[in-house]
Amino acid sequence: MRKFAIVLILFIVIIFGGTFGYMLLENTTFWDGMYLTIITIATVGYGDMVPIHPAGKVFTIFLVFAGAGLVMYTFGKITEVMVEGGLQKILERRKMDKKIARLHDHYIICGFGRIGDVICEILADAGRPFVVIERDEEVLKELDNLGYIAVAGEAAEDDILLAAGIERASGLIAVVSTDADNLFITLTARGLNPKLFILARSSGSRGTRTKLLRAGASKVISPYYIGARRMAQLILRPTVTDFIDLAMYAGELGLKLEEILVSENASFVNKNLMDTGIRKRHDVIVVAVKREGGEMLFNPKPDTMIMPGDIMIVLGESDHINALEGEA
Repeated sequence: MRKFAIVLILFIVIIFGGTFGYMLLENTTFWDGMYLTIITIATVGYGDMVPIHPAGKVFTIFLVFAGAGLVMYTFGKITEVMVEGGLQKILERRKMDKKIARLHDHYIICGFGRIGDVICEILADAGRPFVVIERDEEVLKELDNLGYIAVAGEAAEDDILLAAGIERASGLIAVVSTDADNLFITLTARGLNPKLFILARSSGSRGTRTKLLRAGASKVISPYYIGARRMAQLILRPTVTDFIDLAMYAGELGLKLEEILVSENASFVNKNLMDTGIRKRHDVIVVAVKREGGEMLFNPKPDTMIMPGDIMIVLGESDHINALEGEA
């Protein structure tokens, strides 16, 4: 903007300078002087008015070089901005589309506010692929600086969700600012992918959770409710809360609480928990087992059978859990 302001000022200076120059050297009126200045700068030269005096002719030569040069410079800059800016956006959009086209089983994050920012950070640390949908231009620049894949637009629109690869996604997280927007996003996403796991944010207002679930959300989370419960637990059970934090976020103890999906080719499939040797070989504790049908077995007994499709919730050191995942 500053460059264009300077160019505009120079144009005004040249036009009025040329006008007063012709008034002085060619004895023209103000409007005739301006007319002669403009057709000289524009290199039109109708021939109906030309400099007569030698001083006027010399002045016209300088005016042509100054004015025509400024005109060409200005149009060159305008063309440069239009071509380079538009071309850059097209190339960036194609590059982003190619990245999204290669994604499978990824997550779509709708909204990059305070909650969305933390979710993306955790997913990035875990190496999980994700796409962010955001409409704010400033936020999109921040996403670009962070290296996150992003789609610009309204997350409730079909075209935007399709551009984010919703048909190939594993899940969608709706964390925009209002319940109404999250509701529309959930409705649209469920219509485009009936099998999609949808996690929706709720403000905690009465009836919001029910409406989101009815719209197709798989889970509904209220950050205010979770925050309140956590604060209460820190007062009532501070040691338990600290231990869970250490386990969840691999803190000072180096522990990690993780879930492992048991495949049909797992080395310990169709064996009871004792025979698997998980505790002995990997020094990992199996806290719970979730059956494929949804049944949850807490503190499973030694004779609990580990079946294909089970999800084991385990607690142990990161390296040991990674080794166990390699056998699953």
